[in-house]
Amino acid sequence: MAGLPFSSPPDTNREYEVGDVVEVLCDHDNVEKERIRGWLEGVVVQVDDKLVAVQFHGNVYLTNGWMVPDHVLWCPKEATNMRHPKRTRRGVKK
Repeated sequence: MAGLPFSSPPDTNREYEVGDVVEVLCDHDNVEKERIRGWLEGVVVQVDDKLVAVQFHGNVYLTNGWMVPDHVLWCPKEATNMRHPKRTRRGVKK
């Protein structure tokens, strides 16, 4: 089987990796089950060359108001609404 030609080699130095905890600015339900827009913590479940998939424990919504049934939002790698957590989680030392 012939190898696939690349115009440039794949980027192995990625900012996000599967298993990383990240925060995403999105519409979601708070603890009182009210829909709000704010930073929500999730886990990276898939990374490709252009997109990062983040899974959440609670309900998240698309910008047009539809709830995401699998709790997974796809974000562009360079999105400004996704970041590494500002605070460290309890019990986690870096």
